Amino acid sequence: MKRMLSLLCAAALALAFSPAAEAVGTSARAAVLMDGESGRILYAQNAEEPMLIASITKIMTALVAIERCPLDRVYTVTAKDMAEGSSMYLAAGERITLEELLYGLMLSSGNDAALAVAHCTAGSVETFVRWMNEKAAALGMEQTSFANPNGLDHEEHYSTARDMAVLTRAALQNETFARIVSTRSITMGTRTLVNHNKLLSTYPDCIGVKTGYTKAAGRTLVSAARRDGQTLIAVTLGDGNDWADHTALLDYGFSAYLRTAMVTAGEQLGTVGVKLGMQEAVPLLAAETVAYPIGEADQTAVSWDVPEQIAAPVAAGAIVGEAVVLVNGEEIGRTPLLCGQGTGIRMDRSA
Repeated sequence: MKRMLSLLCAAALALAFSPAAEAVGTSARAAVLMDGESGRILYAQNAEEPMLIASITKIMTALVAIERCPLDRVYTVTAKDMAEGSSMYLAAGERITLEELLYGLMLSSGNDAALAVAHCTAGSVETFVRWMNEKAAALGMEQTSFANPNGLDHEEHYSTARDMAVLTRAALQNETFARIVSTRSITMGTRTLVNHNKLLSTYPDCIGVKTGYTKAAGRTLVSAARRDGQTLIAVTLGDGNDWADHTALLDYGFSAYLRTAMVTAGEQLGTVGVKLGMQEAVPLLAAETVAYPIGEADQTAVSWDVPEQIAAPVAAGAIVGEAVVLVNGEEIGRTPLLCGQGTGIRMDRSA
């Protein structure tokens, strides 16, 4: 039997009695703001349009390398690793670990580091790029194509604001990636690398991730911030005012969409009758917490599917149904419903 419980969330209440979050816009050709836990898109502007992406490409480069190669692998730099543009200033014959290359890739945005990472990890740029595209397909980045590991302009190298947010959401779940992109500066031997991402210094909650620029692509930027357990990811493509735009996007997300526990583990959502039980009914408890970013206009509800009665004996913790959380009529999560207490069979069965 399906039952429905309408919920007026604490987030909606708070927003209803406070000034509404100001509308947000950007100077970018394309932009996205995504909730990092749920993947919900909170703001979108030309989000599905494929464009040149410049060095934010290196988010994928780093993720593929981290997943496929040990960080302590030592690589000898060759002339094939030299590249135009931004650099960590590698020298042919230099021996360096993959982890050091990754810092040069993500902090200094080294195009030389990107080629060295590819050679260190896969043996060839061609194989590494194939791995990048395989990873993109696995993540559902349907409008993305990689032609190189550094982001230099190429007709077969492009992505969308949405796809780059999807990639970043996955990458931030990797602890090594998250550690590297949140590093402001690091000294390794005689090298000191400083992160190009100014938001790490200017936005208190920033946790990364990557800048980019070519003349054709313009300025590209992916940032992420975490506040009160909520992570937001912002992406802009072709944006000459990206630092200010990312600050505005992140501020908007944190003020307009409060991450709210729609159902909390252990919370009683109702009861279920027990046939021939020592108790006529037992409480139904949510097994897991279901949280989601909720805005002022969102309509929320919880439905659950449980029988009219269950037969005694009943064991505490037994699964008797499932609760489904809805936002604006769409399912955003579900959790099993458990018996909150056990009960034996009633000895007097005359009823």
